Amino acid sequence: MKRRKLLALGGLGGLWLALGGHTYLSIQYPLEYKTCPRFKSRSTNLLSSFVAVGDVGTGDNRQYGVAKTMSCFFAANPFPAVLLLGDNIYEHGEIEKIEDTFEIPYRELREQKVKFYAAIGNHDIETKNGEDQIRYAEFNMDGRYYTFERGNVQFFALDTNPEAPWSEQLTWLEKKLAKSQKPWKVVFGHHQMYSSGKYGVNHELIERLTPLFSRYGVQLYLNGHEHHYERTKPIEGTTYLTCGNGAKLRDVGESDWTAYSLSRLGFAVVEVHSDRLEILGVGTNGQIFDRGVISRSLAS
Repeated sequence: MKRRKLLALGGLGGLWLALGGHTYLSIQYPLEYKTCPRFKSRSTNLLSSFVAVGDVGTGDNRQYGVAKTMSCFFAANPFPAVLLLGDNIYEHGEIEKIEDTFEIPYRELREQKVKFYAAIGNHDIETKNGEDQIRYAEFNMDGRYYTFERGNVQFFALDTNPEAPWSEQLTWLEKKLAKSQKPWKVVFGHHQMYSSGKYGVNHELIERLTPLFSRYGVQLYLNGHEHHYERTKPIEGTTYLTCGNGAKLRDVGESDWTAYSLSRLGFAVVEVHSDRLEILGVGTNGQIFDRGVISRSLAS
């Protein structure tokens, strides 16, 4: 890894942080000195929680600002896990940039033993088909697609790239969904299915995945790829949440099935209860700009 140097130029106002081959004016988002937004402690009755954020891997001040805000939220409301929704390393998925794009910005969360679980994006497969990222220990990827459980939630991570081994992956996904005993089933990948942004509705992915979601009761699908935040109304029992706003932004509109959409840097928090998931959209200014609920019958 490349050596970092702090260059003091006239005190804090001139503090620069040299990161790899790029130099950033850290007075904008210094990890140590950025004032934390005042987040209130939320419900103590929730069973667990997790954060989701995508398209983060720029290594620039926008990513660092979102990362710092995640740490600030954690200080008031600890969460044990973060889902990284692909495009973890721009522009070409080079593992040599892992320090700039992951280890430094999420250092505070990593020191608190927060676990990260990554999905593979289209930029990530440009180098060695993403294999270096899949093998990177702190991404906790048990292959191109994998599943894990935390509390009463089972997570299913997918490789949604067109080049993915789809026949094999879909067979695996149906088998794992059919065997799942968890009341909450959450699927995440990089590409959108329902979006009011640049790429719009992904009919191919909808055709591949939604029959399984409906058959096995997947309540939430999370994705990046679109550089905005958007939460849908439930569509045949599944809510679709785009949070590719971890470092880059593009404009977003609204569709008939949109519950909320916004182009703002931030991340999503999902709070898990026995009868519901509560979704929060959190901005770098400390504002909770979206609140949504996914309910389920206790008898189901």
